[in-house]
Amino acid sequence: MGVADYYSKWKVKNFEKQQYPQFADSFHYFSNADNRYHPVVIVAYVPQKQDTLVAYFERVGQRRATPVPVKKETLLTVHGNVVYDLFYQSNIDTPFVQKDVYQHTVQTSLELTYKDNYPIRVNFTTRMSNSSLFRNLTDFNLQYTNRDFKNAVLQKAKNWDAGKYAQLEKLQQLKSLVDAKQLELDSYRKTKADPSLLQQIIEAREKAYYARIKDSLAAIADQHKEPLPALTTPATGMGRKDWNDLQIPAQYTSKRQSEKEKADSALQHLNKQYNSLSQKTDSLQKELSALLGNYKEQEKIYNTRKNTLTDILTHSKDNKELAENLKAMNLPDSVLPAGYKHLLAIRTVGIGRMLVDYSELTAKNISILGGQIEYNPGYYFAFATGKVDYRFRDFIFNESKSRQYLNLIRVGKGMRNGNNVILTYYTGKKQVYNFNTVPDGNPNAANLSQQIKGLSLEGRWQLNSNNYITGEIAKSSLPSYAVPPAEQHAALDGIFRLNDHSNEAYSLKSGSLLPGTGTRITGMYKMMGANFQSFSLYTTGSTQTGWSVAVDQPFFRQQLTVSGSIRKNDFVTSYQQTNFRSNTVFKSIRATMRIRKLPVITVGYFPSSQLTKMDNGSYTENLFYNLLATASHSYHCKGFLMNTILTYTQFYNKQADSSFLYFNSKNLQLTHTIFANKLTINGGGSFATNPEYNLLSGDGNLQYRMASWLDVGAGVKYNYQTAYRISQTGYSGNARIVIPKLGEIAFMAEKAFIPGMQKRLLPSNNGRLTYTKTF
Repeated sequence: MGVADYYSKWKVKNFEKQQYPQFADSFHYFSNADNRYHPVVIVAYVPQKQDTLVAYFERVGQRRATPVPVKKETLLTVHGNVVYDLFYQSNIDTPFVQKDVYQHTVQTSLELTYKDNYPIRVNFTTRMSNSSLFRNLTDFNLQYTNRDFKNAVLQKAKNWDAGKYAQLEKLQQLKSLVDAKQLELDSYRKTKADPSLLQQIIEAREKAYYARIKDSLAAIADQHKEPLPALTTPATGMGRKDWNDLQIPAQYTSKRQSEKEKADSALQHLNKQYNSLSQKTDSLQKELSALLGNYKEQEKIYNTRKNTLTDILTHSKDNKELAENLKAMNLPDSVLPAGYKHLLAIRTVGIGRMLVDYSELTAKNISILGGQIEYNPGYYFAFATGKVDYRFRDFIFNESKSRQYLNLIRVGKGMRNGNNVILTYYTGKKQVYNFNTVPDGNPNAANLSQQIKGLSLEGRWQLNSNNYITGEIAKSSLPSYAVPPAEQHAALDGIFRLNDHSNEAYSLKSGSLLPGTGTRITGMYKMMGANFQSFSLYTTGSTQTGWSVAVDQPFFRQQLTVSGSIRKNDFVTSYQQTNFRSNTVFKSIRATMRIRKLPVITVGYFPSSQLTKMDNGSYTENLFYNLLATASHSYHCKGFLMNTILTYTQFYNKQADSSFLYFNSKNLQLTHTIFANKLTINGGGSFATNPEYNLLSGDGNLQYRMASWLDVGAGVKYNYQTAYRISQTGYSGNARIVIPKLGEIAFMAEKAFIPGMQKRLLPSNNGRLTYTKTF
């Protein structure tokens, strides 16, 4: 390395009038210009006649490791939302007629996690209104389900770290060993490729060359007593073989150690050092390759086990099998907390508003305000008690009702979703809705309730993973209207009258999946005696039979799915009269086609119902069929995301069945939406026709995000009715404001039109204020 190169590389700044210092007492401070933080280096340059010696010392301060924050275990984690909603309607839709109706709703939904392992859900809702028709409701629910627990474990499994897996310590050790060997190999490679070592080898070769020339010339000079000629640079390309061809006369080599021998000795030492580094590098490379192969194999085992955990969580057929598989995997507490077997066995436990859904003949889809627990580790136990709001449909009517309650206990053997035998005892008070099924036909509050109790025995046989059969028999107490007045005290003892079969019921269900074609078939048959009572059906005072069959069939690799069902007398309502017996068979069919890059098309034909309030204060429920077809497509055009929906609806009802404006009508609606960055444009039109008139409508809406905290929108809708040739235009406006740390406030106001009497559209001014806080 030349002096100029030396100063050029290290960018040494010289003192003024001093070029190429010649003494060791010349010191300079310099830094490598490529470094962002410049270390101070002291350099002493010592020029030599034949060699260049460069020495430098660098002091690097010890780097402080960034402390890793320790995640503290939170006792209780809360996520959820709080919503307040105020809704105003100047007129409400049929079948009710009311004006200036306000409705206030406050609700919250919270997800609580205790110690990052135990999930609990809390829901609260209260609704108040100035309407005399709608009930004021206040409900809450606090509930744990094993479904939420399994989802939490699944999420932890997805984020699972190999270092936390007890059985894979070998993987971590291998990883450390691989890293150490890699560092050692890099060190050898760095030393082998070190410019200073390569420079020393080059200089040693140069010395050996000059030493051979010098020894030869010295020998000749001693022989002829002539001065030494000047040395010349050898021709380019002289190799090691050419050096060895330079021979020194034997009479001179024995007198003293020649310069050649000294130079060769230094060169051999450096070559030996270099060859040793090459051997160590090759050896370490082979050892590292073997370790990497072993590490990859162990890592593959880990990934397999990790995927196995995910499969176990998602595909275990029941909680018992899931708990056994998890135990076999020997998972750490960070993934699987203590008591997981019991947590998986608890299907649900909660208080407040609960849904009771057990069997066809005891309690099915019953809403209660009380408590419920269902525990199924291998044996089965369930208990439910609470006040009954009979079926969800009764929430809308604000009318006097007798108090109803339900007590139910179930015990059995086996898994509920597998083979089991379960005995159920239920008791409580139930309102009788049909006025003909009360003593003396007097439907007052005192007579509209029945004290009932019953027993049920249910069995489920899982024939294989794709087929099951469920059978149930039940016997209840006798209704009071079926017992003579003198024997009213013995009505509840009807459960033990084995010779009376009028208070018995039978049910049979089955399900099957054909893996070859993907066909799924379910069926049900039940028979209820005239005097049978339970919380799953309404008492009608007549023998009832019902059955249903449903089939789901995919085609063309799941691109087309067709679902169809037929059912007889499976529809029950509290508005049907006593002694009612139906032979009507309801049919429904639905088909959905999903092909990539094509619209999603859905066609369905199914029965619907509508409630209508009569003049005498009673209600009637009418059934009719609907035909519904939709085509929806999302796509990009001109750089914008767009969505188009085409909907066709047809109601197969009569004007006498309902005061609904669109009786026996056909309705075609087209909606198109353009998403243009901050602007959303929505427009559409519809055409409705029935035997008496046509209705044309067109609407447009703009939604613009002015800022991250502000959205505004406005719309207009045009209606034209041919019966009276009336044109009516409505409009709407809305805004959404996001206030940091406080929440979101949304406003909406509109002038709309709703169906009215005499085939007219009545104006209805509506407004809504909503506050939402999510955390």
